[in-house]
Amino acid sequence: MMYMENKELSIIVPAYLEEENLKIILPRLSSVLKEISNRCEILVVDTMIAMDCTQKVCEENGAVYINRLGGNNYGDAIRTGISHANGQYIIFMDADGSHDPEFIKNLYQNKEGQDVVVASRYVAGGNTDNSKLLIFMSLVVNVLYSLILNIQCKDISNSFKLYKTADIKELKLKCNNFDVVEEIIFKLKKKKGNLHIKELPFLFKKRMLGSTKRNLFAFMLSYVVTIIKLRFMKD
Repeated sequence: MMYMENKELSIIVPAYLEEENLKIILPRLSSVLKEISNRCEILVVDTMIAMDCTQKVCEENGAVYINRLGGNNYGDAIRTGISHANGQYIIFMDADGSHDPEFIKNLYQNKEGQDVVVASRYVAGGNTDNSKLLIFMSLVVNVLYSLILNIQCKDISNSFKLYKTADIKELKLKCNNFDVVEEIIFKLKKKKGNLHIKELPFLFKKRMLGSTKRNLFAFMLSYVVTIIKLRFMKD
């Protein structure tokens, strides 16, 4: 797909049976983006074949509805969203309510001179509503990725980040699960050498409605495999 940078900001929202949450999130998101610019777009990346009424919710709220390509994994949603994005900048945002749409203004206002702006749970002032087990696992993942991959960032694994679209579109992303988030920042660092990252304190909330699509065992296993792959990856 040809890249036409005719927008200022693209918000990419992977969705998997998130119709009810999107009914709440999309109106709030649209309102926030109107405060930023009239040249923003919301790209909701749904499953390959619709499994609920997400498309209707998108149409009612001015969001672009896209079916993911290649598979129904999170990585497929990210790659599909990137390929459709026309903004100068990209922000990835969860569809379950854990990422407050209002915080997008903070990310966007801090973009100057940065390659990545992170909504960070683990800098001073940041926090998370997750259980102690999930917090512990997340901290372990972030410390390991930071040390082994030499990335100076306390919250690598939170997907709620701002990037320059042109940088992201040049990456060959291969990960299929949530580890694609770490793959993006690692490959950006590998491409640029010195990566300018700004972390902003952020409160990560529990999902509003429905249940998580994340299998905890598969989630941790994929992270272990991915960190080994990335460490020795050539491209």
